[in-house]
Amino acid sequence: MSKRISHSLIDPWLGPKFKAAYPHLHIPHRFPPEGIIAVGHVSALLGGIGFAFAGATWWGGFFAAAGVFGNHFADCLDGTHARSTGQCRNGGELLDHFTDPISFCYWMIGLAIACGRMELGIALVMILMATAVLTNIKTKMINEFTLATFGPTEFKALLSGFGLFLSIWALTQGTTLLPMIMLWTAVVLVVVGVIQLIVNLVIAVKEVNAKGSAPDTSEWNNTRSAA
Repeated sequence: MSKRISHSLIDPWLGPKFKAAYPHLHIPHRFPPEGIIAVGHVSALLGGIGFAFAGATWWGGFFAAAGVFGNHFADCLDGTHARSTGQCRNGGELLDHFTDPISFCYWMIGLAIACGRMELGIALVMILMATAVLTNIKTKMINEFTLATFGPTEFKALLSGFGLFLSIWALTQGTTLLPMIMLWTAVVLVVVGVIQLIVNLVIAVKEVNAKGSAPDTSEWNNTRSAA
């Protein structure tokens, strides 16, 4: 199992509060942690739907914020429940890490739908998937899973706050400018996403060269004979 290192700004403050709420939820002992992952993923999907409607309704932003928050709440609880009930499984961790980037994709697609610019949504999804692949490959090569100072938790907090902002704006100023606000938000996310991806790629290459084990020089073990 790889080492886990977090430089997160919010996790040290938010994580303990979420874990402290776990005993009060009275989740059945036999309920699988994978079920909590599924609940969090459904919450993420609902958040994406909220973002899709946030440019034209007052409730879309609230829906989006609740979906993002619910996803993160479940993301914090699945591991706690697994450890508390002795149900830690590699498959559960795989599902957790597999669904995380997909959840972000729902929100980015919803944002693109709201501003009517699907090309921005495609760009954001590509950036997210490239970042996820880079993170997983680096983790495999140096046996260390690292969360950045501005990582998934901070991004979720930003998106949740943005959802609340959209709803408050809709209630106080109307929805006329919301598509434009969401458009420029998507543009900024694309620009920042590309920059951080390039920077993190350069850092990752240097890191695996410095910390990784000896390069793999073995040949492929082909299971099929040549024709």
